[in-house]
Parts: sequence; structure tokens; C-alpha cells
Amino acid sequence: MIMRKIDRRKFLQSTGLVTAGTLISPFNAYASGRTKIRLALVGTGARGIGMFGTSVRQEYSDILEFVGLCDINPGRVAYAKEAIGADCPVYTDFDMMMRETNPNMLIVATTDSTHDEYIIKGLESGVTVISEKPMTTDEHKIQAILDAERRTGNKVLVTFNMRYMPYVQKIWEVLRSGEIGRITSVDLNWYLGTEHGSSYFRRWHGLADVGGTLLVHKATHHFDTLNYWVDSEPEEVYAYGSLDYFGHKNSEFSHTNCRTCPHKRKCNFFWDITASQRNIDLYVKNEKYDGYLRDGCVYRPEIDIYDTMTVQYKYANNVKVSYSLVAFTPYAGYRVAINGTKGRLDLWLQSRMPTGASPFQEITIMNLFGNIKNITVLPPAGSHGGADPLLKDRLFRYPGAEDPYRQSAGSRDGAMSALIGIAARRSIESGRIIKIGELTDLQPMAQKP
Repeated sequence: MIMRKIDRRKFLQSTGLVTAGTLISPFNAYASGRTKIRLALVGTGARGIGMFGTSVRQEYSDILEFVGLCDINPGRVAYAKEAIGADCPVYTDFDMMMRETNPNMLIVATTDSTHDEYIIKGLESGVTVISEKPMTTDEHKIQAILDAERRTGNKVLVTFNMRYMPYVQKIWEVLRSGEIGRITSVDLNWYLGTEHGSSYFRRWHGLADVGGTLLVHKATHHFDTLNYWVDSEPEEVYAYGSLDYFGHKNSEFSHTNCRTCPHKRKCNFFWDITASQRNIDLYVKNEKYDGYLRDGCVYRPEIDIYDTMTVQYKYANNVKVSYSLVAFTPYAGYRVAINGTKGRLDLWLQSRMPTGASPFQEITIMNLFGNIKNITVLPPAGSHGGADPLLKDRLFRYPGAEDPYRQSAGSRDGAMSALIGIAARRSIESGRIIKIGELTDLQPMAQKP
């Protein structure tokens, strides 16, 4: 069985996203030309510009307009305006931007630990808030967001683009069909190739109080996908984590950053940020404002996150999960196995392979007595395996349409994925099992409504 490439419009039509009866949202008015979404963006780093800046302005200018860009770094936000091609004012004062531009939609793409501040202020300003994943980095900030959402009646949407990847959706369909029976356990092993993995340790993500560790920043994607597939919510978590490869204890030398490093000739992780004009314009020229060194040393003493993690957790419906994340492997990809009462589903996806190898997306289904079926999923065009265009269509063009694959994610989804990583971190620190229900007032549901 093959999922063939189709263009985005045809895909949306085939899934019921573009039918007259389902476009019930007031956002329909934007498509008819009567008015446009007034969009503000806070956080104009590479993610903000790349995911929600340039492409959004280019592809959705018929229904939205940027009315304000904000970043704590004045040089970076000035560059962002030029890179995005936006015709709007720029700000370093978020409150001023919200007062003066009067947006009705806000995108939050700042450092993870500051998401809660801007989400809450956005909700209190009466706008719909779109938050980059993770929604935030600890249980107290999650509770504050939930309280603000209830208090204001406004909503947070979280950008879990993995839900829109064709093979992730196909697995969801297979599991809903009952072909492998009732799900009993899941194994997910995630490998960050050395090149990709090291990038987190040279950036702000290497600091636990900023990124929440990779158990939150990176793994929230993975945990949300498991929540999506299993269709339940996590109940208890136990984890191990350590810094085995990066950080100053694992090298005979270290420095502040690559450009000025006296060890660059013998370091496997020397990275020349000046080889990219974009990086020079976005980061190097603006270091003078906030001191942020984008080419930080992967062995610097400040690094306090884990590069090797294993997590055991159980869902409220009794499905057991074994998860691991390693940030230094020869290739990038992951293995997932889902066991059920009638059979097993396997996927081995290699996303960044050694030279000469080709990525593939093949799902294998085997019943308990050896009969095998393979489903080949061909990724469509677009970033993140074709997921990003579909996610952005859902956010901006068809927000009120039917959601047959339940891919839209709100604050509860954002909370439940982040809470697994937060609980894992608490477990590593304390050496005990962490109950999800102890962290916020959200109580895990065995099955999502």
C-alpha cells in the first residue's frame, strides 16, 4: 500500500479540510478579502524567521499581514524585518508592540523558558496564541498558562508538526483500525546524529534553565507523537540521564566559542559560523547587544543538560513505554515498535544517513503468527517531511475545518507532552517515580475525549 505524492490543496480536499460545510471559522472572512489576520511575532531567531517569518509572509499574504516583530535583541529584529520582507514596525518592548499594533494572532518563538511570559500576555490581550514547541519548560509555568487560558477564555495552539508527517498520520490510522489489536507497549529509540546533536550543545539549548534539557526541548515532539498514537495521557514516569560525551568533563580542552578557540585545529566540532552570511547577519553582527554566541563550545563548563537519556513511563490506559534519546550517534533517525494483542507495528526511519544511503519510510505490520504487510509512505515536498505546509495551512488558512486525523494541538496537548520530559527530569534529579497528576491540576485521562 503506497501513499502517493499529492499537492497540498488536493490533500486538504481529500481529507475534508476544504469543504464548504466545514469552513465554519470566522477566519473565512480573511479569505474573502474583507479583512486580514493581524499577525505579530515575538522571537526572531532562526526558527522564528524560517518557520513563521519568510514562508508565512510569502504563502499567506492574501489572508494575513505582519503588524509587528519583537525580539530582545534590536539588531536581530531589524535583520528579521529585512529577511522576512515585512512592512511593519519592530520592537524590543513586547508590551508596547501589543498596545500599538493591536494584533489578533500572536506567534511565540522565543527561548523555551520565556514562552509562558508571552503566551500569558498574549492571552490577556485577547489574541489567539500560537506557541512553538515545547509550550514551556516546567510544571509551574504550565499551570500558569492553563490558568490564564481559563481566566481569559482565549486559546493556545502548539505547533507539533510531527503529527502532520505522512508516516505519523498513517501509523495513527493503522492503530485506529485495530489491525494490531489493543496497544500494550511501545519502544521508541531516537538517535541524534553527531552533527545534529552537537548543534544543541553549542546553542542556548545546552542550558537547562533556558531549554529545559533535551527531554523537554527535543523530546516533547516525540512524547506528543506517542500521546497522539496511543490516544491516552501519561500517568507516571521514571528516568535516567547523564552527560557522557559533551560538556567540559568529557574533553581535555574547552573554550567559549569556536571563532576564538585555540584548539580549533584538533577539535572535531569546530564550526565556522562565518561561512554563512545569514549567520553573520543574524547572529555575529548582533552579539554586541546581548552577548549571545551562536557558535558556543560544545565542551564549555556551562553545559548542564543530558546527552544520554532513557525514560520508562506508563499511560493511564496501562500502555507501557520505553524511550531513549542519544545526542551523539553516527546517523540520525529512530526506531519505533508498537506491540498489540493481535500483532506488532515497526518503523525504522533514518533521516540523516551517511553519504550514499537513502532515507526511507516503510511501516511493517506483522500479526502474532508471522504474516507480514509493508506500507510504504512517500514523503511529499516541504520541510519536516512535508508536515510544515500542512500545519501552517491548518493554523492560518483553514483553522475551523474538520480535523479527521486529530492533528490540531492545544494547551492540554502541549502540557501533557512537556510534562513527560519535566517528570523525567524530576525523576533523574530525585531518583523516584514521578506522578504526572502531582505536577499540575491536570489529571491524566485513560482515553482522550
